Amino acid sequence: MRMAVIGAFAGAIYTELRKPPEQRTWHGKLLGVVPYDFRMPSLEKLRQAYWNPHSPKIFTDRPLGVGWAVNIPTVLRRLGVRSEMTKGR
Repeated sequence: MRMAVIGAFAGAIYTELRKPPEQRTWHGKLLGVVPYDFRMPSLEKLRQAYWNPHSPKIFTDRPLGVGWAVNIPTVLRRLGVRSEMTKGR
């Protein structure tokens, strides 16, 4: 597992470094599937990734790094945890 994570980071960085400097965005999808983002996230972006009770998605693009984040309120709602904080749609 550790090697897969290291490989994903290396692949994402390699993807960006292959581009001319003016075309580097430092975010995208590795192999068209795995999201990556090396830009500094805002608090709003962090909240949307990890605490978005209005979204039905369990997995969201990670706000920093490679892979996916877990939308906690959606997981709790699907597990049957009732709370004002987890209410979405």
